[in-house]
Amino acid sequence: MAHIQTTVQDHVLVITLNRPEARNAFDRAMAETMEAVMDDYEAQPELRVAILRAEGPTFSAGQDLKAAERGEAAVSAVRGGFGVFDKPPTKPLIAAVEGQALAGGMELTLCCDLVVASRDAVFGLTEVRHSLVALGGGCFRLPQRLPYPMAMELILTAEPKSAEFMHRLGVVNSVVEPGQAMTEALRFAKLIARNAPLAVRASKQIAWASMSQRWSDEQAWDRQARIAAMVLGSDDLREGLRAFAEKRPPVWKGR
Repeated sequence: MAHIQTTVQDHVLVITLNRPEARNAFDRAMAETMEAVMDDYEAQPELRVAILRAEGPTFSAGQDLKAAERGEAAVSAVRGGFGVFDKPPTKPLIAAVEGQALAGGMELTLCCDLVVASRDAVFGLTEVRHSLVALGGGCFRLPQRLPYPMAMELILTAEPKSAEFMHRLGVVNSVVEPGQAMTEALRFAKLIARNAPLAVRASKQIAWASMSQRWSDEQAWDRQARIAAMVLGSDDLREGLRAFAEKRPPVWKGR
């Protein structure tokens, strides 16, 4: 069976890591598959939100270290590590975490816009235990989301933290009972999918770019205007205003 599988529920793409016998660790083939999945997600206008989940008791243990020992890094040609680290999708991505999200597994969640976790889930950047460095974004994305001392505790001690701990610090949006992460992720996905897809995509692009590129206020006014231009001239904007005036649900076309 494919180690990454996809299904579609209405406008929601569900991406499933399916290598539980290896704790959903990534090898190069999985990274290349993930890149193809992300490219397809970006290209299909009817897909508005994606959820990343996993089969088995572990969300992901990160890089397949046996493959790494053979010199096989889990890297794709364009999107980089795990087929997503360097270039996450411009559309929303939600992580539904059950079990352990360690090393690259946690870095996968840092590529996501929302994170839902079961109460027994744990998160950790464990690379330094193996003389590795969290090069999948952990060392620079985690300090953007946590107070610096707390980020450094995870990075330098390699000690995992509970879902409740990550929720208190704002990295996890919602903590649910074991087995319910996917249900909660779908709830968020449906809330997002009901909104205008072009506006959602532009809003994510502005928020992600402003954070990752550290825009100044002066830069932000011009750059957000350029990204939002595709929305302000769209059929969906006219439909949204018309639907509001007519007191009816809008029918989005994504154009």
